[in-house]
Amino acid sequence: MKEVKIETTLQVYLNIDELPEAIQDLMDKAVKARENAYAPYSKFNVGAAILLDNNEIIIGSNQENASYPSGLCAERTAIYYAGAKYPNAKILKMAVSASSQNKVTNKPIPPCGACRQSIAEYEIKQNQPIEIYFMGKEGKVVKSDSLANLLPLLFDNSVL
Repeated sequence: MKEVKIETTLQVYLNIDELPEAIQDLMDKAVKARENAYAPYSKFNVGAAILLDNNEIIIGSNQENASYPSGLCAERTAIYYAGAKYPNAKILKMAVSASSQNKVTNKPIPPCGACRQSIAEYEIKQNQPIEIYFMGKEGKVVKSDSLANLLPLLFDNSVL
């Protein structure tokens, strides 16, 4: 048997004001997108903003459905729209902000597993990492230089 240790390095900012100005703007767009979430069941609103290499910014918010699996997370809403509208553009950065209508979310909330897998698909497709910034409604912001930091043992087309 061989033991394998996997380590991840993330950067933590105390709040949105510590971020570089361009990232503050991107996160502000994610926060505004969060306000457009349709989350009557979970009461959990998420907004995402994506910066493409053509300088376009794509936003998305979670959209729920009474049949839960039919809904879609903010990150996938944004990333799929970016892929549909700008299929040859590379995704450089993604900002995500999540909040609950039931309690204060003051710790960073990362993308869910399904969103991580979807982001991984685009990172692999473009052969370039995607910087991901995520936060709750307030408080600290976490930066990952690549989706691979959040999903180190990812499932990709090499196993198909």
